[in-house]
Amino acid sequence: MMFDPTPCELGEGALWHDGRQSLFWFDIMNRKLFERTLDGHVSVFEFDHLTSAAAIVDDNSLLVASEIALSILDLETGNLSFVTNLEADDDVTRSNDGRADPFGGFWIGTMGKNAEKGAGSIWRFYRGELKRLYTDLTITNSICFCPKGKTAYFADTISGQIMSVSLDTEGWPVGTPDVFVDLREHGLNPDGAVTDRDGNLWSAQWGASRVACYSPNGTFLRSVSFPASQTSCPTFGGVEFDTLFVTTAREGLAEPNDVDGAVYAAPFTAVGLPSARVIL
Repeated sequence: MMFDPTPCELGEGALWHDGRQSLFWFDIMNRKLFERTLDGHVSVFEFDHLTSAAAIVDDNSLLVASEIALSILDLETGNLSFVTNLEADDDVTRSNDGRADPFGGFWIGTMGKNAEKGAGSIWRFYRGELKRLYTDLTITNSICFCPKGKTAYFADTISGQIMSVSLDTEGWPVGTPDVFVDLREHGLNPDGAVTDRDGNLWSAQWGASRVACYSPNGTFLRSVSFPASQTSCPTFGGVEFDTLFVTTAREGLAEPNDVDGAVYAAPFTAVGLPSARVIL
């Protein structure tokens, strides 16, 4: 079903906040963040820069990633407090996909504003320090983590592959990433992703009108279809974490209609986990 009809140009960064019982999501190109509660109350936050992803700090604040910085957003006042620069000296790039990890860190991917080849990176903010993890990526996506924090996932959408990498006891990558799911033969484009409490990965697949589920060993299990073609970022939420929310986008569509750019919600038998909190 449609959860919110707002026609986002590029809906992204779906995040369920269990402390507030609300869903947050971004319209990147229109520089907005939306919050909607289950009873339908909507709040809108506007930014000066392209902003794309967030992590929960507490019930009244989020850590948000923009094209130039990580900042704390006060959800009561709408004010931003600077934390650290994020490729602030690079006019080509902006933030894209991101998610908090089980260790209190925050992974954030960047990409070229026009999807310039190899312009993107993946960074990790952890206890006050920002470090670059991977470079030479084009469209960073699919950042998520297995429930026990032993594995991280990410993708460069143009590669058609979702990668996995082991994590150490503080959540830092160990070794070389491996291919977790190869979608090239099916012509599928991995966008945002989230894991459920059983460790299955749910992948929004841009242009395919669906979110697909893969087991912890990468086996395809099922898919859920949505009216909009450009599904972009899923997350689990609701009182029991048994609703799959997904953002969509109108960007690049010659003739978008009312279903494109809306946010959808699908009641589920699968169950997610509370979003991790970031430690500043």
